[in-house]
Amino acid sequence: MANIVVTGAASGIGAATADLLRRSGNYVVGVDLTGTEIIADLSTPEGRKQAAAAAIDATGGSLDAAICCAGVGPLSSHTGGKLVSVNYFGVVDFLEELRPTLARAERAYAVAISSSSTSTQPGIPESLVTACLDGPEETAAALGDEVGPIPAYPASKLALARWVRRQAVTPGWIGAGIRLNAVAPGIVDTPMTSGPDLDPELAKALDFYPVPLGRRGRPEEIAALIQFLTSDAASLLCGSVVFADGGTDALLRQADWPKVWEPTHEDLARHFTG
Repeated sequence: MANIVVTGAASGIGAATADLLRRSGNYVVGVDLTGTEIIADLSTPEGRKQAAAAAIDATGGSLDAAICCAGVGPLSSHTGGKLVSVNYFGVVDFLEELRPTLARAERAYAVAISSSSTSTQPGIPESLVTACLDGPEETAAALGDEVGPIPAYPASKLALARWVRRQAVTPGWIGAGIRLNAVAPGIVDTPMTSGPDLDPELAKALDFYPVPLGRRGRPEEIAALIQFLTSDAASLLCGSVVFADGGTDALLRQADWPKVWEPTHEDLARHFTG
Protein backbone atom coordinates (compact mmCIF):
# COMPACT_ATOMS: atom_id res chain seq x y z
CA MET A 1 0.00 0.00 0.00
CA ALA A 2 1.30 3.42 -0.96
CA ASN A 3 0.41 6.83 0.40
CA ILE A 4 -0.65 9.04 -2.50
CA VAL A 5 -1.96 12.59 -2.85
CA VAL A 6 -4.14 13.49 -5.84
CA THR A 7 -5.10 17.06 -6.68
CA GLY A 8 -8.29 17.81 -8.57
CA ALA A 9 -9.72 14.71 -6.92
CA ALA A 10 -13.33 15.90 -6.76
CA SER A 11 -14.11 15.38 -10.45
CA GLY A 12 -12.89 14.27 -13.86
CA ILE A 13 -9.51 12.62 -14.24
CA GLY A 14 -8.55 13.34 -10.64
CA ALA A 15 -11.64 11.63 -9.26
CA ALA A 16 -11.20 8.61 -11.52
CA THR A 17 -7.54 8.35 -10.53
CA ALA A 18 -8.22 8.60 -6.81
CA ASP A 19 -10.94 5.96 -7.09
CA LEU A 20 -8.75 3.54 -9.07
CA LEU A 21 -5.81 3.90 -6.71
CA ARG A 22 -8.03 3.38 -3.66
CA ARG A 23 -9.56 0.25 -5.17
CA SER A 24 -6.02 -0.99 -5.75
CA GLY A 25 -5.36 -0.83 -2.02
CA ASN A 26 -3.58 2.51 -1.67
CA TYR A 27 -4.20 5.24 0.87
CA VAL A 28 -5.24 8.29 -1.16
CA VAL A 29 -5.65 11.86 0.03
CA GLY A 30 -7.60 14.10 -2.31
CA VAL A 31 -7.13 17.84 -2.77
CA ASP A 32 -9.69 20.14 -4.36
CA LEU A 33 -11.82 23.21 -3.79
CA THR A 34 -14.58 21.06 -2.31
CA GLY A 35 -15.61 17.47 -1.69
CA THR A 36 -12.21 16.02 -0.78
CA GLU A 37 -10.10 15.33 2.29
CA ILE A 38 -8.09 18.52 1.83
CA ILE A 39 -9.82 21.72 0.77
CA ALA A 40 -7.40 24.16 -0.80
CA ASP A 41 -7.12 26.74 -3.56
CA LEU A 42 -4.09 25.87 -5.70
CA SER A 43 -4.35 29.14 -7.62
CA THR A 44 -2.56 30.92 -4.77
CA PRO A 45 0.89 30.39 -3.20
CA GLU A 46 -0.68 30.18 0.24
CA GLY A 47 -3.17 27.57 -0.92
CA ARG A 48 -0.41 25.39 -2.39
CA LYS A 49 1.63 25.50 0.79
CA GLN A 50 -1.46 24.75 2.88
CA ALA A 51 -2.38 21.80 0.66
CA ALA A 52 1.13 20.35 0.71
CA ALA A 53 1.43 20.68 4.48
CA ALA A 54 -1.98 19.06 4.95
CA ALA A 55 -1.05 16.18 2.62
CA ILE A 56 2.17 15.55 4.51
CA ASP A 57 0.29 15.63 7.80
CA ALA A 58 -2.46 13.32 6.52
CA THR A 59 0.09 10.69 5.47
CA GLY A 60 2.13 10.94 8.65
CA GLY A 61 5.07 12.39 6.76
CA SER A 62 5.33 9.27 4.60
CA LEU A 63 4.37 10.06 1.01
CA ASP A 64 5.04 7.77 -1.94
CA ALA A 65 3.42 9.57 -4.87
CA ALA A 66 1.95 12.92 -5.88
CA ILE A 67 -0.42 13.20 -8.81
CA CYS A 68 -1.43 16.66 -10.00
CA CYS A 69 -4.73 16.55 -11.91
CA ALA A 70 -6.12 19.93 -10.83
CA GLY A 71 -6.51 22.26 -13.78
CA VAL A 72 -8.66 24.93 -15.36
CA GLY A 73 -9.89 24.76 -18.96
CA PRO A 74 -9.93 27.52 -21.58
CA LEU A 75 -13.65 27.41 -22.39
CA SER A 76 -14.95 28.56 -19.01
CA SER A 77 -15.23 32.02 -17.48
CA HIS A 78 -11.71 31.98 -16.02
CA THR A 79 -9.09 34.48 -17.14
CA GLY A 80 -5.83 33.54 -18.83
CA GLY A 81 -3.99 34.54 -15.68
CA LYS A 82 -6.06 32.13 -13.60
CA LEU A 83 -5.18 29.31 -16.00
CA VAL A 84 -1.49 30.13 -15.63
CA SER A 85 -1.71 30.17 -11.84
CA VAL A 86 -3.57 26.87 -11.56
CA ASN A 87 -2.23 24.85 -14.49
CA TYR A 88 1.44 25.73 -14.14
CA PHE A 89 2.32 27.29 -10.80
CA GLY A 90 -0.34 25.30 -8.96
CA VAL A 91 1.44 22.13 -10.05
CA VAL A 92 5.08 23.19 -9.91
CA ASP A 93 4.91 24.87 -6.51
CA PHE A 94 2.85 22.05 -5.00
CA LEU A 95 5.30 19.40 -6.21
CA GLU A 96 8.30 21.38 -5.01
CA GLU A 97 6.71 21.65 -1.57
CA LEU A 98 6.29 17.87 -1.48
CA ARG A 99 9.65 16.97 -2.98
CA PRO A 100 11.63 16.67 0.29
CA THR A 101 8.98 14.33 1.71
CA LEU A 102 8.82 12.25 -1.47
CA ALA A 103 12.61 11.93 -1.37
CA ARG A 104 12.39 10.07 1.93
CA ALA A 105 10.38 7.26 0.35
CA GLU A 106 12.13 4.11 -0.85
CA ARG A 107 10.61 4.67 -4.31
CA ALA A 108 8.64 7.79 -5.13
CA TYR A 109 6.62 8.95 -8.11
CA ALA A 110 5.17 12.22 -9.32
CA VAL A 111 2.84 12.75 -12.28
CA ALA A 112 1.66 16.03 -13.79
CA ILE A 113 -1.15 16.46 -16.30
CA SER A 114 -0.09 18.33 -19.42
CA SER A 115 -2.18 18.30 -22.64
CA SER A 116 -1.94 17.23 -26.26
CA SER A 117 -2.93 20.80 -27.13
CA THR A 118 0.74 21.57 -26.53
CA SER A 119 1.58 20.04 -29.90
CA THR A 120 -1.70 20.32 -31.81
CA GLN A 121 -3.08 23.81 -31.09
CA PRO A 122 -1.64 26.52 -33.36
CA GLY A 123 -0.48 29.91 -32.20
CA ILE A 124 0.80 29.03 -28.72
CA PRO A 125 2.44 32.19 -27.33
CA GLU A 126 6.06 31.22 -26.67
CA SER A 127 6.49 34.39 -24.62
CA LEU A 128 3.98 33.07 -22.10
CA VAL A 129 5.66 29.66 -21.97
CA THR A 130 8.95 31.40 -21.22
CA ALA A 131 7.33 33.67 -18.64
CA CYS A 132 5.96 30.65 -16.77
CA LEU A 133 9.31 28.88 -16.73
CA ASP A 134 11.28 31.98 -15.78
CA GLY A 135 8.75 33.51 -13.36
CA PRO A 136 7.74 35.33 -11.31
CA GLU A 137 4.12 34.20 -11.21
CA GLU A 138 2.77 37.74 -11.21
CA THR A 139 4.47 38.49 -14.52
CA ALA A 140 3.32 35.25 -16.14
CA ALA A 141 -0.24 35.65 -14.89
CA ALA A 142 -0.41 39.22 -16.20
CA LEU A 143 0.73 38.02 -19.61
CA GLY A 144 -1.85 35.22 -19.40
CA ASP A 145 -4.55 37.81 -18.86
CA GLU A 146 -3.24 39.74 -21.84
CA VAL A 147 -3.30 36.84 -24.31
CA GLY A 148 -6.57 35.38 -23.00
CA PRO A 149 -7.60 31.91 -21.83
CA ILE A 150 -7.61 30.03 -25.15
CA PRO A 151 -3.91 30.65 -25.92
CA ALA A 152 -3.01 30.58 -22.20
CA TYR A 153 -4.23 27.02 -21.79
CA PRO A 154 -1.78 25.25 -24.13
CA ALA A 155 0.98 27.68 -23.10
CA SER A 156 0.58 26.78 -19.43
CA LYS A 157 0.50 23.08 -20.26
CA LEU A 158 3.53 23.33 -22.57
CA ALA A 159 5.47 25.14 -19.86
CA LEU A 160 4.52 22.37 -17.45
CA ALA A 161 5.71 19.65 -19.85
CA ARG A 162 9.02 21.45 -20.33
CA TRP A 163 9.40 21.88 -16.57
CA VAL A 164 8.83 18.15 -16.07
CA ARG A 165 11.44 17.23 -18.67
CA ARG A 166 13.97 19.70 -17.27
CA GLN A 167 13.49 18.81 -13.62
CA ALA A 168 12.97 15.05 -13.90
CA VAL A 169 16.63 14.38 -14.73
CA THR A 170 18.12 16.60 -12.00
CA PRO A 171 19.68 15.55 -8.70
CA GLY A 172 16.67 16.94 -6.84
CA TRP A 173 14.28 14.55 -8.57
CA ILE A 174 15.63 11.34 -10.10
CA GLY A 175 18.84 11.84 -8.12
CA ALA A 176 16.70 11.67 -4.99
CA GLY A 177 14.83 8.60 -6.23
CA ILE A 178 11.71 10.41 -7.45
CA ARG A 179 10.49 9.56 -10.95
CA LEU A 180 8.73 12.59 -12.44
CA ASN A 181 6.64 12.17 -15.60
CA ALA A 182 3.68 13.78 -17.33
CA VAL A 183 0.56 12.67 -19.17
CA ALA A 184 -0.75 14.65 -22.15
CA PRO A 185 -4.44 13.79 -22.60
CA GLY A 186 -6.46 14.85 -25.61
CA ILE A 187 -10.15 15.65 -25.34
CA VAL A 188 -11.48 13.73 -22.34
CA ASP A 189 -15.14 13.71 -21.34
CA THR A 190 -14.87 15.68 -18.09
CA PRO A 191 -16.42 18.88 -16.68
CA MET A 192 -13.57 20.78 -18.37
CA THR A 193 -14.93 19.80 -21.81
CA SER A 194 -18.63 19.32 -21.16
CA GLY A 195 -19.41 21.05 -17.86
CA PRO A 196 -22.18 23.58 -17.23
CA ASP A 197 -19.83 26.59 -17.03
CA LEU A 198 -18.49 26.20 -20.58
CA ASP A 199 -19.18 28.81 -23.20
CA PRO A 200 -21.60 26.90 -25.46
CA GLU A 201 -20.37 28.52 -28.67
CA LEU A 202 -16.70 27.91 -27.93
CA ALA A 203 -17.44 24.37 -26.76
CA LYS A 204 -18.77 23.54 -30.23
CA ALA A 205 -15.20 23.83 -31.54
CA LEU A 206 -14.27 20.67 -29.63
CA ASP A 207 -16.51 18.64 -31.93
CA PHE A 208 -14.26 19.55 -34.86
CA TYR A 209 -11.02 18.60 -33.12
CA PRO A 210 -9.69 15.57 -35.02
CA VAL A 211 -9.49 12.34 -33.03
CA PRO A 212 -8.62 9.33 -35.21
CA LEU A 213 -9.95 6.99 -32.54
CA GLY A 214 -13.38 8.48 -33.22
CA ARG A 215 -14.40 9.43 -29.70
CA ARG A 216 -13.40 11.40 -26.64
CA GLY A 217 -11.30 9.79 -23.97
CA ARG A 218 -12.75 8.61 -20.68
CA PRO A 219 -11.36 9.70 -17.30
CA GLU A 220 -10.77 6.11 -16.27
CA GLU A 221 -8.52 5.57 -19.30
CA ILE A 222 -6.21 8.38 -18.19
CA ALA A 223 -6.42 7.10 -14.61
CA ALA A 224 -5.13 3.70 -15.77
CA LEU A 225 -2.13 5.37 -17.42
CA ILE A 226 -1.42 7.37 -14.27
CA GLN A 227 -1.58 4.20 -12.19
CA PHE A 228 0.98 2.63 -14.52
CA LEU A 229 3.29 5.64 -14.15
CA THR A 230 3.16 5.30 -10.36
CA SER A 231 4.14 1.64 -10.44
CA ASP A 232 7.37 -0.31 -10.77
CA ALA A 233 6.16 -1.44 -14.21
CA ALA A 234 7.13 2.04 -15.45
CA SER A 235 10.51 2.03 -13.71
CA LEU A 236 12.41 3.14 -16.83
CA LEU A 237 10.26 6.22 -17.45
CA CYS A 238 11.84 9.48 -16.28
CA GLY A 239 10.93 12.86 -17.75
CA SER A 240 8.51 11.28 -20.21
CA VAL A 241 5.46 13.09 -21.56
CA VAL A 242 3.03 10.35 -22.55
CA PHE A 243 0.37 11.34 -25.08
CA ALA A 244 -3.04 9.73 -24.60
CA ASP A 245 -5.24 11.52 -27.12
CA GLY A 246 -6.74 8.95 -29.47
CA GLY A 247 -4.17 9.73 -32.16
CA THR A 248 -4.58 13.50 -32.49
CA ASP A 249 -0.90 14.30 -31.95
CA ALA A 250 0.18 11.56 -34.37
CA LEU A 251 -2.25 12.85 -37.00
CA LEU A 252 -1.34 16.52 -36.80
CA ARG A 253 2.37 16.33 -36.03
CA GLN A 254 4.04 13.87 -38.35
CA ALA A 255 6.53 15.85 -40.42
CA ASP A 256 8.39 17.40 -37.48
CA TRP A 257 8.78 14.25 -35.38
CA PRO A 258 11.25 13.52 -34.02
CA LYS A 259 13.08 16.79 -33.80
CA VAL A 260 16.84 16.36 -33.67
CA TRP A 261 18.48 17.81 -30.56
CA GLU A 262 21.36 20.09 -31.47
CA PRO A 263 22.80 21.01 -28.08
CA THR A 264 24.90 24.06 -27.37
CA HIS A 265 27.82 23.93 -24.94
CA GLU A 266 25.52 25.50 -22.34
CA ASP A 267 22.96 22.73 -22.87
CA LEU A 268 25.60 20.06 -22.36
CA ALA A 269 26.89 21.74 -19.23
CA ARG A 270 23.39 22.02 -17.76
CA HIS A 271 22.39 18.45 -18.58
CA PHE A 272 25.55 16.66 -17.56
CA THR A 273 26.77 18.66 -14.59
CA GLY A 274 23.43 19.58 -12.99
